[in-house]
Amino acid sequence: MTQDDMDAPTTTDAVARFVREDEHADVAVIVVTYRNAADIDRLVGSLRTEAVGNRLRVIIADNESPDDSLELARAHRDVIAFSTGGNLGYAGGINVAARVAGQCDAILVLNPDIEVEPGAITAMRARLAQPGVGIVVPAILDATGTVSASLRREPSVLRGLGDALFGGRLRRRPGAFAEMIFAPSAYESARAVDWATGAALMVSRDAAAAIGEWDERFFLYSEETDYFRRAREAGFEVWFEPSAVVRHAEGGSGGSLALFTLLAVNRIRYFAKYHRRTPTALFQATAVLNEITRSADARHRAILRTVLRPRSWDDLPAATVSTPVPVRSADEPEEAVPS
Repeated sequence: MTQDDMDAPTTTDAVARFVREDEHADVAVIVVTYRNAADIDRLVGSLRTEAVGNRLRVIIADNESPDDSLELARAHRDVIAFSTGGNLGYAGGINVAARVAGQCDAILVLNPDIEVEPGAITAMRARLAQPGVGIVVPAILDATGTVSASLRREPSVLRGLGDALFGGRLRRRPGAFAEMIFAPSAYESARAVDWATGAALMVSRDAAAAIGEWDERFFLYSEETDYFRRAREAGFEVWFEPSAVVRHAEGGSGGSLALFTLLAVNRIRYFAKYHRRTPTALFQATAVLNEITRSADARHRAILRTVLRPRSWDDLPAATVSTPVPVRSADEPEEAVPS
C-alpha cells in the first residue's frame, strides 16, 4: 500500500471528507451555481460517496444567486464556496473556480443539478488515464432514468441544415446531416467523440493547461463546444465512458426566451469564431431556417427576429460584475499579515 492509498478517505471515516486547499487532490470538482438552492445538498451528498477512494476537492462558485445557494454551499465546511462577485456566466464561473483548484490530477466540471452515481468518478479517471485522452464525459440519465442523447458532432452547414429541417425526427439520417448523435448503440460502449453537453466533464490537468481558460465571450451555451474543439486542436481526444453515470435534473438557470435566443445566437457566434464569412453566412441561414420551420410557436418567431438582427445581439444576457472578488490560487501562499 502506498502513502497515497493510506491518506485517501476510506469507509472508516465517519463521513467521507473532501481534501483541503493545501492537500493534493485526485480530482478538483468545480460547480458553478445560480439559483440552485434545491440542488446543492443532493450533489454534495453524491460526491461524498465518491470521496471514498478518491481524493476530491469540491469548489462551488456562486454567480450571485438571489436564493440561498451560497449559504447552503458554505454549510458544508469542507467545501470551498464563494461568490464570483457577479453573474459571470458558466464559462466565467468555471474560470474563477479553476484558479483555486490547487494541486490535482484532473478537474471535474459539473452542473449543480447533477447527481453522481457511485463509481462514476473512478470510471472517468480510469478512462482519462489512457494515452492521448484529455477529456472524459459520462453517460447522463434524465429524470426518468433514460440515457440522454448527450453526444454531439462538430457543427457544420450540412448538419445545421439537417437539424433545421428534421430536428429530432428522422433520427437515422446520416451523421453528415445531424449534430446530435441519436443512435442508442453509440451510448453502449466507450468511444471517441467530437464533443458532448457540458453538464459533466472531466479534463486532465495537462489538457486543461494546454487548452487554457474557457472563452467567456460565451456567457451561456456553446462554451463547451468551443472548449472541446480547443482540446482536440491541442492534440487531446475526447472520450465517452458509459460505465460512468450521472443523473441530470436539468433545472437551475432556467429557460427564458432570452436564454433560448442566446442559445441560437451563440451557435452562430461559435461558428463565426472558426470559419470565414461565407460559411458563417450559410450557417446563419440554417439558423434562420430552423426558426422559420418552427414559427407557429411565438417564441421561435421572437428568436427569428433577433437572429436576423445581429446588432441586437449585444442586448442578450451577458456577464455582469457587481463586486470584483480577488481569488487566490490554492497553491499560492498567502501574504503575511503585518503585525
